[in-house]
Amino acid sequence: MDRLIGTGVALVTPFDEQQRIDRESLYRLVNYVIDGGVDFLVALGTTAETATLSADERAVVVHTILEANQGRLPVIAGIGGNNTAEVIRELQTATWLKACQGILSITPCYNKPTQRGLYEHFKAIAAASPLPLCLYNVPGRSGVNMEAATVAALSHDCPNIIAVKEASGRFDQATAILKSKRADFAALSGEDALLLPLMSLGFEGVISVIANVLPNDYACLVKSALQGDYPTARRIHLDRAELCKALFEEGNPAGIKAALHAAGTIRQNTLRLPLTPVSDALYNKIIGLLKLH
Repeated sequence: MDRLIGTGVALVTPFDEQQRIDRESLYRLVNYVIDGGVDFLVALGTTAETATLSADERAVVVHTILEANQGRLPVIAGIGGNNTAEVIRELQTATWLKACQGILSITPCYNKPTQRGLYEHFKAIAAASPLPLCLYNVPGRSGVNMEAATVAALSHDCPNIIAVKEASGRFDQATAILKSKRADFAALSGEDALLLPLMSLGFEGVISVIANVLPNDYACLVKSALQGDYPTARRIHLDRAELCKALFEEGNPAGIKAALHAAGTIRQNTLRLPLTPVSDALYNKIIGLLKLH
């Protein structure tokens, strides 16, 4: 895989009433988003509730996605953490990794490393990774922001770091990344609400939450923007803005799981503690907004 651009979906992990992985629902979801025209699949991201999954369960999730995908789209798997040596160990021992096409690795949480620490962390991971690596900067969750200069340095110094999922919400930082990154290094939006504004700057796609439930719409938005058809992209962005906002009102993935359950794609609206389903009021609001689309 040379470049990571277009519409990626950060797939949820469906659970049944007993909190077990619902492979049937996940299988159905994978086929649904592929039929919707997305470009790649992301397993074991934030939206997948990866922090609540055991190593064996992570393997089940990836194997299910690979089985449903049948080689149709690239699969990117999340492997990250705040112990660099442990991340490298998983890269070397996860047997399912060889069937994937790339790695998504989040900035370390809790430790609060310096920019030098972030650089050395990802440089070590890149050196150990058998697959291309996409950086994931989400300071709202990790507690540390990977600055544009650090992203740029990694892009120039590590050829197999091919992209960044940028979710700082800062347009000055997004601009600085675009100005300083390696030419073939892709910048992807990590926030659905900011997708179109970031693509207008020069971002080349998204790793999306809302595309779980509206894959066709967001694949069309991204393709339109990449082709310079901003009137079409703008129409989709504005039409879906209220639903996009509602899906994050009580956190992710609670909102998107409510939407997928309401749409009948997953059988149960179940999350693992400490996460909980959305309130009845928000669930009904999401149903109403889905009916508009």
